[in-house]
Amino acid sequence: MVSYPESVDHAAAPPSSASRLSVSHSSRRPHHRHGHSHHGGASYQPLNDFPIFSQTGDVEIVIAASNGQERRYLLHRLILAQCSGFFEASTSDALAPLGPARDDAPTESSPSLPSYPEDGSSSVLSGRASLQNGAPPRKRWRFELDWENRDGDEAPILVQRPPEYGKDFVQSVVHSTKPPAPPRSSFLRTMANMAGMQSAVHLPSTARGKEIPDAELDPLIRDYDNLFRIFYNYPPILNSVNVAVAYSECKSLLNLANMYDALPVVGPRIDHHLLRFSSRLFKQIAKYPPSYLKLGYLARSRVIFAEALIHVVGQWPAGLQQLRNSPLPDSVLDLIEDKVEDLEELKARVDAKLFRLTLTTSRGERVNPSNAYLDWLAVSLFRHWFVENSTPPPASILKNSSSRDPSREAPPPSSAASSGRVYRLIGSSSPDAYLSHDELKRFLKQRATASSDALYTRENLKRFERKMDEIKRLAREIVKPLLRNFLELDLKETDGVVGLPYLTCTKVEERDFPWD
Repeated sequence: MVSYPESVDHAAAPPSSASRLSVSHSSRRPHHRHGHSHHGGASYQPLNDFPIFSQTGDVEIVIAASNGQERRYLLHRLILAQCSGFFEASTSDALAPLGPARDDAPTESSPSLPSYPEDGSSSVLSGRASLQNGAPPRKRWRFELDWENRDGDEAPILVQRPPEYGKDFVQSVVHSTKPPAPPRSSFLRTMANMAGMQSAVHLPSTARGKEIPDAELDPLIRDYDNLFRIFYNYPPILNSVNVAVAYSECKSLLNLANMYDALPVVGPRIDHHLLRFSSRLFKQIAKYPPSYLKLGYLARSRVIFAEALIHVVGQWPAGLQQLRNSPLPDSVLDLIEDKVEDLEELKARVDAKLFRLTLTTSRGERVNPSNAYLDWLAVSLFRHWFVENSTPPPASILKNSSSRDPSREAPPPSSAASSGRVYRLIGSSSPDAYLSHDELKRFLKQRATASSDALYTRENLKRFERKMDEIKRLAREIVKPLLRNFLELDLKETDGVVGLPYLTCTKVEERDFPWD
């Protein structure tokens, strides 16, 4: 989050205390945040608070949605430029637009609202005093959404327009029947000195008249309002109940922040909001890892990005097409491919050890059909089971019938998912996870029938089970590196003991984050 130094000019530190005080009751109710009633019952809104800093603001922003909804802001160039590369570039010209002469521009008969000079002094001059002293008009910028010059469904972007001055802009957003009387200059000087000790970080919230309900607010206006709220260190208004709705709102806000080069400021707020969902967020990431990988990258969220990356690598190449259609940089795809390659190398080393796994006789010799036939059968059965369950079946040699509907055929399971389940079965401490007692008994009976010998006996079955248990124990140690879980998600909450069908042993180091 951008910090706001206390040494900035007064445009960045509006007199929030003054905005809370009414002219007639300033000494009695200094902490009241809403407009007071004046001599005829009329109420007014504070005139120097977010989103309208009428005394210190110098950037007018009008957000008009396609459905007719509109929201206006009068903010500070300094804060906008600190938070957004777009506003920094758009307002960097030393000669800011002053706008054409207007009928409602400040004149001796129509003074402008008080404003702070750009030189950082704490004195406040009214528009009349400024003109009498020959001071130039206050610099001001104005931005509006450009709905005309855009391609197709492309989102509109803010463009500069000639600025407005004085009462028109402010009164267009202040819902009052009677504006307050201009404060005395001595009172304003006091408030300005107080404001000089204030930071924009502590700006109070403000009532904005009759608001549109959140459910009816246009998403475009909601996103811009959240963007500016974050700039002024207010929490964004995002869904805190439904994680799916919160994801949609956060994604839209991040895309907007990306348009205006404000991700370093907005990203931490998104990260903080989503992580409050805790386990619900991690379960949602497991369902849609490519989508959350993109969101985690935009938000610069280490937790969300790493969580999604582990899922993407484990399922690879399931999410390849979706990631290729995303605005992610090549560095993210390169990172994924590197992690997939590391995982495949680890699996290859584990597979080699499993295929070489064997038992020895009491004399230290490897078992074979001649020196320990029953033990050799146990080793052979384990290797056969592992091959059958870790490699995809061979392609069918039968031609597809022309009458077969391909849309009804289920896609084959990915090798990543099938091998993941096999390793988890091997790593299970349950004796019946694979090659259970019944399977071993059936195997021995079939061998005895085929060879017409007395292989199947109670003693042979017990010895066969003991040897298979020894093989399982050795195999369990071999697959341990593949069964490490670096997810925040508790795998026992997803699918019992077995967990996810793919491996989650990918470790994301600090050096792996592509934005560092």
